Amino acid sequence: MIKRLATLLTATTVLCSAGYLQAADLVSKDRVGLPNAANKMVFRMTGDGPGSNDPTYAAGYKKLFGEFIRKHPDWQVELQMMSGDIGQEQARMLEQAKAGRAPHCAAVDSFVLPLFKEAGVLKSLSPYFSQAEIDQLFPFVRNGVTGNDGNIYAWWWSTDLRVLYRNKKIVPDAPETWEQLKAAALASKKKGMEGILFNGGRYEGTTFDWLNNFWAQGGDLVDSTGKPVFGTGDNRTKFLKAVNYYRDLVTSGAAPKRVANIGNYDDFNAAAAAGTTALFVGGNWQLAQLASTLEPEDFANWTFSMLPGPTADQRSTGTGGWTVASFSDDPAKVKMCANLIRDIYMGPANALQQQLPTRADLYDKYDVFKTPANKAFAQALQYGRARPGAPIYPEISNQIQIMMGDVLTGTKTPEQALDAAFKATMNAYERL
Repeated sequence: MIKRLATLLTATTVLCSAGYLQAADLVSKDRVGLPNAANKMVFRMTGDGPGSNDPTYAAGYKKLFGEFIRKHPDWQVELQMMSGDIGQEQARMLEQAKAGRAPHCAAVDSFVLPLFKEAGVLKSLSPYFSQAEIDQLFPFVRNGVTGNDGNIYAWWWSTDLRVLYRNKKIVPDAPETWEQLKAAALASKKKGMEGILFNGGRYEGTTFDWLNNFWAQGGDLVDSTGKPVFGTGDNRTKFLKAVNYYRDLVTSGAAPKRVANIGNYDDFNAAAAAGTTALFVGGNWQLAQLASTLEPEDFANWTFSMLPGPTADQRSTGTGGWTVASFSDDPAKVKMCANLIRDIYMGPANALQQQLPTRADLYDKYDVFKTPANKAFAQALQYGRARPGAPIYPEISNQIQIMMGDVLTGTKTPEQALDAAFKATMNAYERL
């Protein structure tokens, strides 16, 4: 009798849970799943989730998370949202991880992923992804998530890149070299434009957008130990060449002097909408922004191409994006984190937000990425390079921003500015 009663209660509980799973609102801004689920995982996330500020994305993620938790009814996922101060959030999470207090699963900025790998706080995700899936990752992504032991320690699910936008009515052919870009910019001025625009103000975008010119020559900011090397030897020569390229654009009039104060991609959209520029260095995400900002007949005049290099064969582009990683000592929670990555972020979230996938095959899987524009972005990603994850990078970026201002305004020669930047960086490095 007791056994029959227990069986009946168990069956009733399962039926009630199943019914509740169907009827209840399983996804809120801070929890996914039933509050009394037997297992719990904490997931710290960015706005790429049900708490997105964009109502369309929030609804899309709510559907994805709802479908996910119905496949795992004995789990609840506590959602912790990061603030907009990503640098501070990532630094805090690294310290928590070192102290054993990190969330079980979390979004890690690809920019700082090497710091987490170096600290040894991430759990291997290799058992949960096939070698074929890993092989489909773009090279810079595969290298970024792989540890010294060959295991992968995060899944890098979205990325971006920098390209050259042009009004093809003014600039019909894509410049492939620095000299061709300078010539195109000067020619555009004769048609009433202000030349090539790029970030040159005190801003991370200034450093990141410019670095492709250094990387295209094979330059390195730091060595394998994380020590700055951009101011010495062959790297110094390449660095100066890239700095002189930007300086020449301004002094020749191919770029307006005001680029030294630009620190916002929105300025380029505004210039395109006002019809004052035909060329600018921007991010891939700006294509959709131009489409929504410009009148259809004006947007039809705009296109993009890979960033020019010192030669047509020397190309590079800065790439960023987000990963998801696990910090848990519980294998079941590591597996649940991998399940979440696979079911929500590895493809579905890319399609929802039109964020570029990091796997080449996903561009054929989702219709949104089959467009000529997204296929061109995917092709350009072959030349992608991420920022070094060395602890000194933020100071390197800071010094490059200062240097760029000094050079573009003529306050210092490129040599003087580079020497000052490298000296300040090394002083900071010695204090680490």
